[in-house]
Amino acid sequence: MRFSVYLPNTMHVAAITQPWEHALTGADIARVARTAEQLGFSQVFLPEHFLTPTGHVELSGDHYFDATTAQAFIAGATSTIQVGSMVTILPLHNPVIAAKAISTLDWFSGGRAQVTVGVGWLKDEYDMIGVPFNKRGRITDECLEAMFELWHSDSPSFEGEFVKFKDVAFGPKPIRKPHPVIWMGGDADAVLRRAARFGDGWAPWLTKPEELPAKMDYLRSQPGFDDRPFSLFYSLAVLAVGQEHAVVDDPNAQFGQSAQQVIDNCNMLAELGVTDTWVNPPPLDDFNAYLEHMHWVAEEVIPKVG
Repeated sequence: MRFSVYLPNTMHVAAITQPWEHALTGADIARVARTAEQLGFSQVFLPEHFLTPTGHVELSGDHYFDATTAQAFIAGATSTIQVGSMVTILPLHNPVIAAKAISTLDWFSGGRAQVTVGVGWLKDEYDMIGVPFNKRGRITDECLEAMFELWHSDSPSFEGEFVKFKDVAFGPKPIRKPHPVIWMGGDADAVLRRAARFGDGWAPWLTKPEELPAKMDYLRSQPGFDDRPFSLFYSLAVLAVGQEHAVVDDPNAQFGQSAQQVIDNCNMLAELGVTDTWVNPPPLDDFNAYLEHMHWVAEEVIPKVG
């Protein structure tokens, strides 16, 4: 199993973000990414939102970055670790510009770009940006088709409902072939079908652990899946956070559990097919304690997970 780090102070979600995170600077966050790299974590993540309706601020917060811009900063501060999003709300981006931004990130980082594509859940955000919420799935599929055409073809052309181009050139292409790592985030059957067609991995949010094997069987049965290497990410924090970022009362939540409990849960997830996870920290006093928790995971958990 591979272990990732969700970068602190890249969101202010009441269920996950701790008060001391609010004081962290970009330099501090870059230090976390470098520490993760030095300790052998496989990847760092950060989320994305553009606007938060005031009615959602108490639970969801209003502190989010443009994912690709922030990923580029983190990639420049590191050397080898994969730099990912969780998630990039792709329908809110122009696909040509997104393809260029992600390709730029991948090129400058030497092939370390990862993007978890999500369709979002916040209709108000779509409405305020002017993108039809009820078409977000169709827009996402078409965006991915168009982006893959730009990344893969020497003479790209595309004719869709939402995006069209022909007689164009696109470069530089991504370093990683055939394209940067793409995961799909979400739980609906449409997400699984999209992952089968376009993805290198799947990252659920509300799916229960015991449901993972059946959902993966469904994914593998869909058109477009070709037995390529495929990741299944399941964060231990998912057990403690429900829909719309609310805290849930679940005895399996990982906050504050012992090393052996975390190890046992990671091994349980691995038996269900999970390949990647994040061990979220318990309540901590400060940034130094957070860095110590990363060392604890690297020393007491990772070597003992089968």
